Amino acid sequence: MEKEKIIINTDGGARGNPGPAACAFVVKRNGEVVFKEAFFLGNTTNNVAEYTAVLKALEWLIENNFTKSNIFFEMDSELVVRQLNRIYKVKNLKLKEFFDRIKNLEKNFYFPISYTHIFREKNFLADKLVNEKLDRVSRPTTLSPEN
Repeated sequence: MEKEKIIINTDGGARGNPGPAACAFVVKRNGEVVFKEAFFLGNTTNNVAEYTAVLKALEWLIENNFTKSNIFFEMDSELVVRQLNRIYKVKNLKLKEFFDRIKNLEKNFYFPISYTHIFREKNFLADKLVNEKLDRVSRPTTLSPEN
């Protein structure tokens, strides 16, 4: 029996860096989207948002019993990919906390997790979810009297 292949696209962004930030992840099984979610993170940095997306995706995979699947992360953050693949050291203490939490969660999976850099154009849906979340929280919910 072949192991199930799951592709996870993640993205994070901050407007202002630091500034209002959001992250998102998309889960695909056999090329079909089975789950997607975006989160507003308050004011933080782009790198924190990128790491948070990976963390939230791993938590979702564990909660939904995907620990015996082949997991392939695809993201447009070259820094996060290289850090998670241990090519770059994580010097920032805040990012090191995320790195350590992610590596700890990886222990729940039966197979090594793959982290691959892709270009933004191939990460369209995760990027779109981040921007939609940021657009929603930055828009006023009511019109001012001047409008």
